[in-house]
Amino acid sequence: MSTALPHAELSAEPGPLVPAPFRVVRRRRETHDTWTLALEPVGGDPIHPLPGQFAMLYAFGVGEVPISSSGDPTRPGPLVHTIRAVGAVTRALCAARPGTVIGVRGPFGNSWPVEQAEGADVVIVAGGIGLAPLRPALYHVLAHRERYGRVVLLYGGRTPADLLYVRELERWRSRFDLDVAVTVDSAGSEWRGRVGVVPALVARAAFDPASAVAFVVGPEVMMRFTTAPLLDHGLPAEAIHVSLERDMRCGVGLCGHCQLGPTLICRDGPVYTWAEARSLLEVREL
Repeated sequence: MSTALPHAELSAEPGPLVPAPFRVVRRRRETHDTWTLALEPVGGDPIHPLPGQFAMLYAFGVGEVPISSSGDPTRPGPLVHTIRAVGAVTRALCAARPGTVIGVRGPFGNSWPVEQAEGADVVIVAGGIGLAPLRPALYHVLAHRERYGRVVLLYGGRTPADLLYVRELERWRSRFDLDVAVTVDSAGSEWRGRVGVVPALVARAAFDPASAVAFVVGPEVMMRFTTAPLLDHGLPAEAIHVSLERDMRCGVGLCGHCQLGPTLICRDGPVYTWAEARSLLEVREL
């Protein structure tokens, strides 16, 4: 009895679990442990993630990790990801020099509701590397600036040396249609900016809580303490959006590694309203 597969199955297109080869075309160091990679497909189709979506990046021979897109969704060009070296896979990806081929699957997940936020004030709050998954949303808003009200960016890092996209921050601060506030947890005497935690910036921010929408990314404790003053400002929990992180392996809701209570983050997230997320994050064992 023949075990050969039908020709139709042999010629089928690879599914979402098969990584496509992408070549590193640019590599830029952001901080002592964080790099931004620009990737282009090797003979295949480009990938155009929506703001907030992620891809599974595969360092051949090492492993695979989920990384949110950090590029400009309004411009054609390479796939861009900002990666912090915190484990074997991310260290290998950060070490990938131009010409290196890595595997890419995706894009996966849902996105920041940038189109639904049109007409509203937009408050973007980022802690540490949390600015990376928020940068595409900010790019989108600034590219369609006339469609939004006041736009506020609140960003914090551990030290000045840990801040991402410093040159872009300087350009953004020079705009008259964007309010930018940056803070660090600690700094030396050479730092001339704010010192303090990110949630403290919310109380000073100017926006209309009756119409504002907030996008928040950072460590879990930072998001908890940031949503509190946003709620105190009068934003409903449904208007506050956060991006959650869990150990995502398949990206398509099959393996269950990213289960958080009744939700699979790779399938249902990673973007959730605070109304959806707060009850899940209250249970530490999840």
